[in-house]
Amino acid sequence: MAIYLIRHGETASNAARVLQFPDTPLSENGLEQARRLGDRLRGHPFARILVSDYARAHQTAEAVNRTTTAALEVTPLLRERNFGDLRGRPYAELEAEGIQPFGDDYHPPGGESWEAFHERVDAAWSYMAAAAEQAGRDIAVVTHGLVCSSVVARKVAHGHGVTGPITGWVNTSLTIIEPGEEWTATLVNCGAHLDEIRETGPA
Repeated sequence: MAIYLIRHGETASNAARVLQFPDTPLSENGLEQARRLGDRLRGHPFARILVSDYARAHQTAEAVNRTTTAALEVTPLLRERNFGDLRGRPYAELEAEGIQPFGDDYHPPGGESWEAFHERVDAAWSYMAAAAEQAGRDIAVVTHGLVCSSVVARKVAHGHGVTGPITGWVNTSLTIIEPGEEWTATLVNCGAHLDEIRETGPA
C-alpha cells in the first residue's frame, strides 16, 4: 500500500512562466509527458486515482486511467494554491512591480494565504491517506506542484537518499509515499520516464 503522488503535465503557461487559471489545459508537450507517465505506470493495480478538478491535472489523470483502468475520483482539495487576481499574469511582470507571489508572507488579492493553502493541503493529505488505508492497495494522486511540495515538506518523513527542501517540481514527476511507523517518501520528484523532454515551471 503506497501513495503515488503525481504532478500534472506541462501547460503553455508553465513554459511561459505565467500564473495559471483552473481551466488551463496541457500543452502538446504536456500531453506527451502524460502519455509517458501512463506508460511508466501501465498495468499498476491502483485502487483508485484521486485528482484535482483543474483541467491540467484531470488530463494527466486520464492518461494514468487509460493504462491502469483505475477509476478517477475528483476532489477540489487537491487544487493548486489559489492566486486570485494574479492569475494570468507573468512572473516577470509581477516581480518588476515588486510582487513576490511565492513570498512567505504574501497573500494574493482574491486568493489563498499560505496558511489557508496549507490547511487545505492538511485536509487533502488526511483524505488521501485514509483512501489508501481503506483500500489496502496503492492509490495514485494527481495534483499540482505546490501541493506536492507542501505534502513532502510538511506531512511525511524522508527516506534514505531523499533530501529537502525539494524545489522545481518536474511536470508529471512521481513521488512514492509508503506507510510504516510513519508515512515516508521513498522516491521524490522523479521524471525518469521523460527522457529528453524538458520540464518547466511551478504551479
